Order: sequence, then structure tokens, then C-alpha cells
Amino acid sequence: MAIRNIRTIGDEILTKNCKPVKQMTPRIAQLIDDMFETMYGQNGAGLAAPQVGILKQIVVIDVDDGNQYILINPQIIAREGSQTGNEGCLSVPGKFGVVTRPEKVTVQALNEKMEEFTLDAEGLLARCICHEVDHLQGRLYVSLVEGELRDNSELEDEEGEEEEK
Repeated sequence: MAIRNIRTIGDEILTKNCKPVKQMTPRIAQLIDDMFETMYGQNGAGLAAPQVGILKQIVVIDVDDGNQYILINPQIIAREGSQTGNEGCLSVPGKFGVVTRPEKVTVQALNEKMEEFTLDAEGLLARCICHEVDHLQGRLYVSLVEGELRDNSELEDEEGEEEEK
């Protein structure tokens, strides 16, 4: 496994559509392992292949619910409700913004064995799925931010104030 460089806002690869994965290969399996290692190394909750410079429809997610999610060729097939909250991105370092996403989503994808599955997700997992699938279509969350992008230090200040209460 290896930690890969994360592409950041302004890098053209983050604006491109990704190609579907046709078959599992040793290189794709290695990429998935590297993506998890890279995501954990940056304390992220999700990572899409274009963020490490690969234009393939691959997403990895870990929202601390005891599961590691691998979504290959994901398609969101249902959305329900809405949630508004702070969102950040490893490709937009040091920033966050308020974004509204569906509260629940249903996604169809392939797993690491190239078997099709359907996943119903809500809350943070639903937010992460939407965020990462956007990456596969060349979209960054900054285009959805309500108001201004803010510095992470402001978020840390707010959390510190809440802990003092």
C-alpha cells in the first residue's frame, strides 16, 4: 500500500468525468488499497479516484460506522429528504462550507469482487456518497456551498466554544 498525492482545486483532472471500471485487475485492487491508506492518512471520510489522479469510477468511504465502503461505478438511484451541514474536502484543503444534501440515498454499485449491490444510506454516509459521486462527474462541493467558503480554523473555534458551554 502507498499514500498517493491528493489533487487539489485548480487541477484539471478534478473537472473531468470518470470512466467506468470494466473489470477488477491487480492495479485496480492496489488503487483501492492505496485510496484507503491515503484517506486515513489525511483523516478523511471519503476519497474518489480522481482525487489521486485516476479517472476511474471508484469511491472509498469510512464514516466510523464499523464499515469500509467500496463503490465501483456507483449510481445514485433514489434521494429523499434533505440535510444541511458543514462539508469539507481533501481536495480543498483548509476550507469548509455549508451544503445541503439528501438525508437518504440509495446507491447501486459494484463491490471489490465486481458484484452488484444496492446500499441504502442516511445521514453522514448519504452526504459522503453524494460528495464522492460528484467527484466522479467532475464536480467539487464548492459549487454547492451556501454562502462563503470558510477556513477550518473557524470551525475549530466554533467547536471549542461549544465544548466550553
